[in-house]
Amino acid sequence: MVYSPDQDAHGQAMLDFLEGKEAFELIERDDGMIAPSGGPEAYFTEPDSWAQYAKDALEHVHGRVLDIGCGAGRLSLVLQERGHDVVAVDISPGAVETSKRRGVRDVREMSVTQVGPDLGTFDTIVMFGNNFGLFGSEKRTRWLLRRFHRLTTDSGRIVAESLNPYQTDEEIHLGYHERNRRRGRMGGQIRVRARYKNHRTPWFDYLLVSEEEMRGLLEGTGWRLEHVFDSGEGPYSVVIGKN
Repeated sequence: MVYSPDQDAHGQAMLDFLEGKEAFELIERDDGMIAPSGGPEAYFTEPDSWAQYAKDALEHVHGRVLDIGCGAGRLSLVLQERGHDVVAVDISPGAVETSKRRGVRDVREMSVTQVGPDLGTFDTIVMFGNNFGLFGSEKRTRWLLRRFHRLTTDSGRIVAESLNPYQTDEEIHLGYHERNRRRGRMGGQIRVRARYKNHRTPWFDYLLVSEEEMRGLLEGTGWRLEHVFDSGEGPYSVVIGKN
């Protein structure tokens, strides 16, 4: 399922920003917390401004690439320039349109759960911009990791970014983690929606995990954690290889 026009908060913010209009985005959590997102401009940044942990992870991308949650195409464009064959996918029609306008050659409207063998085989699956979170939950993570294992070559890898949600001392977040655990969810499994003007996405689960939790999620899926590039402040990137 992809977003309908009234649901496409991400995409409409990106399109407005692309056209030089003022744009912003709000993230609403299911406990009532509302906060600004990083802003649509974050989807348009150039590699020189990326955090070091993202630059380090980028060097481990090889071969044919699937870019999941491509946004405005910032990563796909860099990889195309480096000579990679890239297939980019996003649940947001506005993001897909933005990526096309910016020059991404193969970009499709598709959610992470729709990724399948019809796309072919890949050497690297990239999930930048904290997009490890798109796995959503413990159960769905394991299911998708096994699917990704079948979609990748013998030397296949996943290069992803995540955020350790426990590197905080804010009571509103610590309380939310505990609330999740009482409900049988992982501490960093947040339920959110994005809002922009009169557009709002459906509620969706987004999974934030520590390095230790990620290692546990990989067990039994055919994948292992090969490299971790840590910012020391919560965000980090990983290279995940096949067993």
